[in-house]
Amino acid sequence: MSDNLLKVRDLKIGATVYPPGEKPHDIEIVHGVSFEVEKGKVLGLIGESGAGKSTIGLASMAYGRGGVKITGGEVWVNGRDILKTSHTDVRALRGGEVTYVSQSAAASFNPAKKIMDQVTEAAILQGKFSSKEAVGRAIELFRKLGLPDPETIGNRYPHQVSGGQLQRCMTALALCPEPDLVVFDEPTTALDVTTQIDVLMAIKEAIRDTGVAALYITHDLAVVAQVSDDILVLKMGDMVEYGTVNQIINDPQEDYTKALVSVRSIEHEEKEPTPEPVLKVQNITARYKGTNFDVLKNINVELHPGQTLAVVGESGSGKSTLARVITGLLPQSNGSVHFAGRDLSKDLAGRKKDDLRELQMIYQMADVAMNPRQTVGTIIGRPLEFYFGLKGAEKHKRIIELLDEIEMGEAFIDRYPAELSGGQKQRVCIARALAAKPKMIICDEVTSALDPLVADGILKLLLDLQKIEDVAYLFITHDLATVKAIADSIAVMYQGEVVRYGGKSDVLSPPFDDYTDLLLSSVPEMKLGWLEDVIANRKMESAGN
Repeated sequence: MSDNLLKVRDLKIGATVYPPGEKPHDIEIVHGVSFEVEKGKVLGLIGESGAGKSTIGLASMAYGRGGVKITGGEVWVNGRDILKTSHTDVRALRGGEVTYVSQSAAASFNPAKKIMDQVTEAAILQGKFSSKEAVGRAIELFRKLGLPDPETIGNRYPHQVSGGQLQRCMTALALCPEPDLVVFDEPTTALDVTTQIDVLMAIKEAIRDTGVAALYITHDLAVVAQVSDDILVLKMGDMVEYGTVNQIINDPQEDYTKALVSVRSIEHEEKEPTPEPVLKVQNITARYKGTNFDVLKNINVELHPGQTLAVVGESGSGKSTLARVITGLLPQSNGSVHFAGRDLSKDLAGRKKDDLRELQMIYQMADVAMNPRQTVGTIIGRPLEFYFGLKGAEKHKRIIELLDEIEMGEAFIDRYPAELSGGQKQRVCIARALAAKPKMIICDEVTSALDPLVADGILKLLLDLQKIEDVAYLFITHDLATVKAIADSIAVMYQGEVVRYGGKSDVLSPPFDDYTDLLLSSVPEMKLGWLEDVIANRKMESAGN
């Protein structure tokens, strides 16, 4: 008898598209994909957005999200083709034999119900356990997943636990009915590296201890290398490469896989600072209106022309709050912001037009930073008209120059945001910032929502533009690989304070403070056994303490 719990043969998935001004028509989005997963094994599905990873993962539950349809092939679970079983059997399969962990636990939990009720619901409805047995099983899983207060954490509501804790609660929910297969869909993508490592460790140990098989979907090859036995590389619905983790990581055969393995190979030499900084933040303390505690405490950093200061730390450390103070969106209670030879007004209303022009910002989500009803040309042209009074042919010429600088060209001038990819949208936001001829740009997590290959392209573009324009970047991120790729200096923030600050080589060299050491040691590395080594080292450190 075969040990293959899941067998997918020549899977084809289609969808109906509705182009403006045209008749609806069907397209194929997954083109004949085949793979197998044995009991107790993990298959990693990797590829950029639109590769079909989540669509294929959901097909293993005979489910098509958003109107997609499984149009061909076979999906065998525990010896039967679930595409040919009855609706009743499929309902019994979902939440029983096969369960699912989504990217956003916060969006998946009902905020009005206690965590325990939601974790045990499927196991009880499927008839796997009585209510009392399910609660006992959940507490056992909470303990296995390293959650605090495993006996009582289930009595809390979702908003009463952290993001990392809620993601582990969702893993407990998926494991509670004792499934044969779990589909993990980007379960750590939205988490900081310090939280991500805890969740990865918990998932890895839970899979090992329960013997469950799993599909692990991600666009991060370093992450999938830590939890998978085999990897299937996908691109635009096609199989690119399929093999063991060792073969894919150490001996990739296809050019696309090689590009994924070598991502973040940007070389950036740390530059010597110029005598006068373009930005000097001195003794900044700030708090939000209506609160009685400081969210920033005595912050001191500098940024020099043509250089990049990376501000790193976990969520809630104060990174974006510092950006709000610098831009005048949150007036500080103490300290000063000195920019381009002058002290800036505390609040936005008191700042002059040149203050606004010379200090620009690029946001994390390009989708919500652009008006969907305006063309690319209008979006880029707005600051040209507002700051410099450019109109007509002169404005048109400058827009084309900016489109050429971001490596898109004149062909995109009349397109709308909906007609652009994620990377193209972020490039347009970069061009809009450059249109103001700024001395400094604040980049707030500008690559965190992008696939690694697309993000690499954006980082290379920013570095090239920095050489041309001599613009300074304050780069807010929690991605240490990005920091190593582009930074000249680094400020590490923790709970509203700068705990480590200096040139990149100094900050990234030991000896480290405890938090920086934790941060650096939590960045997944593209090598086999890295997670096991981290787990072993931390257990030894805990035992030593």
